[in-house]
Amino acid sequence: MKKTFAPLSLAAAALVTVAGTTPALDHLAPGEHGSFAAGFSHPLFGADHILAMVAVGLWAWQIGGRAVLAVPASFVALMLVGFGLALSGVSLPFVEPAILASVVALGLLVALAVRLPVALGAGVVGIFALFHGYAHGGEIGSAAALAYGAGFAIATALLHAVGVGIGYAAGAIGEANGGRGRLVTRVLGGLTALAGVALIAG
Repeated sequence: MKKTFAPLSLAAAALVTVAGTTPALDHLAPGEHGSFAAGFSHPLFGADHILAMVAVGLWAWQIGGRAVLAVPASFVALMLVGFGLALSGVSLPFVEPAILASVVALGLLVALAVRLPVALGAGVVGIFALFHGYAHGGEIGSAAALAYGAGFAIATALLHAVGVGIGYAAGAIGEANGGRGRLVTRVLGGLTALAGVALIAG
């Protein structure tokens, strides 16, 4: 019985740690820390960004095959497009609600283990990525656009890699416990969706 619940306990603990992380500082000031550092830290200072980006990696792992690279790559690319829209002064409505909705939606995709064709999955995450990138652009402050954009793009890719890594780890642990790897990721997805609901309600 202990072995059966070990991967679920690990998964729940991992998500609670991410969701409960509260940054001790505000976003890094570009003048003090540099534009790249300010951009790199930006996705790491919000539970909504962290949860959504890790969920993208988890979902990519669930789909498997080319999706492991294509889905996260689509998110990063479309996020940079959203960043460009913000810098260009293009108005994009409902940015914050869309970001919060992305946490719930991506969590549900993982919880339900929805298997879409790679191109369609990449398109789905790309839509959400536009809003995440736009939000980053709206808070650029005095940072240099190129360095700032490179910073948050790399941080985002790393968060996706964390999600993919959790997927592979859950799969490996699950195989040692009766093949429950996908169940672990689905539980994580459900917890992510619930965390998104909590963020919306809060």
